[in-house]
Parts: sequence; structure tokens; C-alpha cells
Amino acid sequence: MSTSVSPPVLALDIGGTQVRGALVDAEGRVVHAERVRTPVEAGGPAIVEAGVGVLQRVREAVDAAAGSPVGIAGIGISSAGPVDPYRGWILDPPNLGPTYRDLPITDTVGAALRLPAYLDRDTQIAALGEGAHGVAAGLRDYLYITVSTGLGGAIVSDGRLLRGPDGTAGELGHILIDRLTGPPCGCGARGHLEGISSGSGIARTARAAASSGESPLLAALIEQHGPRFGAIHVAEAEAAGDQAAMDIMGDARDAFAQGCVVFADLFDPELIVVGGSLAVGQGDRLLGPAREAVASLAFSAPARRTRIELAALGDDVGLVGAAVLVRERLASG
Repeated sequence: MSTSVSPPVLALDIGGTQVRGALVDAEGRVVHAERVRTPVEAGGPAIVEAGVGVLQRVREAVDAAAGSPVGIAGIGISSAGPVDPYRGWILDPPNLGPTYRDLPITDTVGAALRLPAYLDRDTQIAALGEGAHGVAAGLRDYLYITVSTGLGGAIVSDGRLLRGPDGTAGELGHILIDRLTGPPCGCGARGHLEGISSGSGIARTARAAASSGESPLLAALIEQHGPRFGAIHVAEAEAAGDQAAMDIMGDARDAFAQGCVVFADLFDPELIVVGGSLAVGQGDRLLGPAREAVASLAFSAPARRTRIELAALGDDVGLVGAAVLVRERLASG
């Protein structure tokens, strides 16, 4: 009796720092990957073209290794949001430059690779990946939050990923934390969780503190690293005992904890999965206060139930989740 083997998927993960492409098999394993630095300064079309380029290199490499063309089911694309997953368009992400918007990315990428292509927001994709192959496997009610350059989220309720009629549901980073004195967010509003706790928000606040003369150390780090100055350098200053950096990082952790209380009360999740480079770097320094806040401040039922854990799939979550997206879309017709 013959058995069918599900063909692999091409996955594309477009982030603020890197554009990654990979071939991912049916078990969620990354078979071969390529990457390039995200050309943010070159603009939106150049970012999409970089994605096409890495996928073409992946395809060439796997075909060469196999000695013949490899059958591929389709292309899954993970991008910073908001996006329109139904039309396959990038809408207006706040952290990838002013021209990375209003782009029909699935048409462009699909035509270049001659494969069906599907798009969703990076946090939605990550939720799919963690639910299929990661720490949320087997759960029907969980949230995914990424704390990295930006801060975003996704909601899985009763086994379904919530997208909303426009595909933009789950933008958890844009809940209001500080109406009166909160810093500006990349979206233009003030006091959002992303503006306080994300890598870009932390860096903006640190630059303002350095400009006002509050921290000579932060000013020196900004001069040393230039446009690459980020939250990792603010964390370094905190570790060195700089008071301004300690205040900024402390506010970021506290705002994240407050956000988790809101999420626990709103969604009653079994698990809040936390990923992203900043979350990984901070570890329990970020998650510990959030766990304590949920246990002490959330309503009694979610306070008892909700766990907060680091994501299991690491840097590959966008690639693995993009492959899950393709299989879901193909199965649904």
C-alpha cells in the first residue's frame, strides 16, 4: 500500500532586522534557510524583492541538493502588521519605513516563484507555529506575544485564530497603558504598550533621556552605535547601574506586566506564550513580574489558570508558522 507524503513549503519571514527564507517540511523542520539584512532604507518594494531573492536561493539550493526540482506546496509569508491576509496585502506596519505599505506581496512573490502564496501577520504566524509544533501544542485557548523591535500579539480562542473582518485583530501591542505621560508609539499614538515595552520604544525613550542630559552613559552608547543603538544597549546601561536606563527598563517590564493582567482578564487564556529577541534576552526578568502581576491582580479564575512561558521555536517560529499557514489555507480550499 502506498503512502502519500505532504510536500514541503517555502516560508518567508520579513522582520525589522532580517528577511529569512526557508524550506520547511511537514513536521515543521527547517530543511534549508537563507537570510539577508532587511533593506529598510531602500523602501518597501526593495524589501519585497529581497524576500523573493532569498526564496529563489532556497529553491536553487534544495533543488541542487536533491538533483532535481523539489515539489513545493506553496509559500507562506510572515510580515509585521497590520496586513490584509485575505487579499495578501501589506497595509501599514509602523516599524519598517513609510513605503512598506499598500503592497500586494502575495501576488508579487507568488508570481516570481510560480507558486500559490499566502500572507499573515508575524504574530498570527507565530501563534500557528507554537500551536502546531511548540509550547502551545494541544491547547485551544492561548495568546502569543512578541517583544522585539515591535510588540504584537495573536489570540487563539477555542482552537481558532482570531483575525476579524479586516484581518487585523489581535494587535495587542496597541492597548493603552499610560494615557497622560506615555511616550509616543510607532503608530503615532501615545502611551501604547508597544511604545513603552518594545525594543524600538525603549530605544526612543533612551534617546530622549540622553538628549535631555539625564544619562551621559546612554549618550555615549548612542554615539558609539549610531543607528544600530537599541534596547540591548539600554539593558547594558541598566546592568552598569545607570539610573535612567534602570528606570526605562523597569517601566518597560512593569508596562508589560500590566498588559498581561489585561490580557488574562479579557481572554482567560490557558497560556500566554512570549517570544521575540527582547523577551528571550530578558527572560525571567520580564516574565517574572508579569506572572506575579497576573497572579495578584487578575480575576481569580484567570489568575489561577493562566501560565506565562517563553516560546519554544525561537528564531524559526516565523518560518515554521508560515508553513502551517500554507497547509491550513490549502486544506480549507
